[in-house]
Amino acid sequence: MPSLKYAYFPGCVAQGACRELYQSTQVLTQALGIELIELKKASCCGSGTFKEDSPLLEDTVNARNIALAEELNLPLLTHCSTCQGVIGHVDERLKERQRTNPEYVEQVNGLLKKEGCSPYKGSTEVKHLLWALVGDYGLDALQQKVTRKLAGLKCAAFYGCYLLRAQDHLPYDDPFNPRSLEDVFLTVGATPVEYVGRTRCCGWPLSSYATEQSFKMAGKYLQAAIAEGADCLVTPCPLCHLNLDSRQPEVEKVMGQKLGLPVLHLPQLVALALGIDPKQLGLDRHIVSTRSVLEKLDL
Repeated sequence: MPSLKYAYFPGCVAQGACRELYQSTQVLTQALGIELIELKKASCCGSGTFKEDSPLLEDTVNARNIALAEELNLPLLTHCSTCQGVIGHVDERLKERQRTNPEYVEQVNGLLKKEGCSPYKGSTEVKHLLWALVGDYGLDALQQKVTRKLAGLKCAAFYGCYLLRAQDHLPYDDPFNPRSLEDVFLTVGATPVEYVGRTRCCGWPLSSYATEQSFKMAGKYLQAAIAEGADCLVTPCPLCHLNLDSRQPEVEKVMGQKLGLPVLHLPQLVALALGIDPKQLGLDRHIVSTRSVLEKLDL
């Protein structure tokens, strides 16, 4: 099996509102023999809001996060689509500026130096857990670790827009017709469900100022997945999880319909296929009960 090691950027949401994502990522990576060195000094990526005030602020904050991984000579790994999109895009932009506008990178590094931080070098990669599983660990190796095939479980992917569209170059997948999540589903024995909405925005960015519109977006895609027979949604983004799971009761009120569709984090699904006890994965922390998923798997 591959021997992999990453500088781990868990992000804010996984350490707060979606603590089960942090928990299940730890359990999954340990089971796969993947070593994570958590970047305890890292800061919030800004989830795309910093650039509204200052692109330089977004670049500097995230250049510092990347530099922390560079200090370890490791790729930066995150399990949050939003963090991947923001930090990955900053990394792309700064690498391009190193070629076309090195004075800008010097400005960023000058600000980092004032705070006693290491400079950004552009010497590493920013990688989502999904890309690490598909591209680094490999689906063949993952399949060898499966001890509990998720046969009969119908899974609908919800990628999240930042994972697909924030970066100019998307590794291991097609931003317009992605298949990596569906490939993971097949690898662990589950059945992928195709539906309208798998590559759309969940509506979370609108929720603070256009709440009803946000919930209508989420509700529309939940309805579409249910109509296609999905037993659950699976997302690699904790912000999508907040809108689709944590706020699903509010979404139901706006839609005037009971939905009750469980929403799993990617590492929870994969860990179940590795035979890990559901109690270790925080499946009891979800707002929408995951009991129907576990019953489908006879757990």
